[in-house]
Amino acid sequence: MRGLSFEIPNAYGKHLFEILDGINIKGLTWKIGGGESYFIENNTLGNSLFPNICILNGEGLLKEISKEDYYLIFVDLKGFQKKSDVREIATYQEFVDSGCKFVLLLVDSSYVTIYSKDQITIKHIFSKAVTAGYKNIEYITDEKDTRTTLIAF
Repeated sequence: MRGLSFEIPNAYGKHLFEILDGINIKGLTWKIGGGESYFIENNTLGNSLFPNICILNGEGLLKEISKEDYYLIFVDLKGFQKKSDVREIATYQEFVDSGCKFVLLLVDSSYVTIYSKDQITIKHIFSKAVTAGYKNIEYITDEKDTRTTLIAF
């Protein structure tokens, strides 16, 4: 298993926090790629959830995704082992050959794709997705991987 894919509701919320709850967010260094996501202020889109392409430690990421509701349009998160070379990962082979442990891509506000080098993490998120009522939940395997790049935006 390479990962999984599913659809989340196209709605305001704390979806990243809900998806990532229970995995070792704090144990990784996170590369935030190009994307588009906003905090909700006065029931409308406000400030950006993440600064433009940046690197956050796990505590910083957890703080951003857990404090208030936001709206996700495009998200590109890559979690790297601490003290590894944090760099752009554009293909599955680059992911395999790097210190990157976890990839979360979201496109068009609903379509989530996750890659993880840890099978337990994949199964944990699959279970959470089922419990949350997400749609079209599928494992990504070598035979069923249709993505050509690991970039969301």
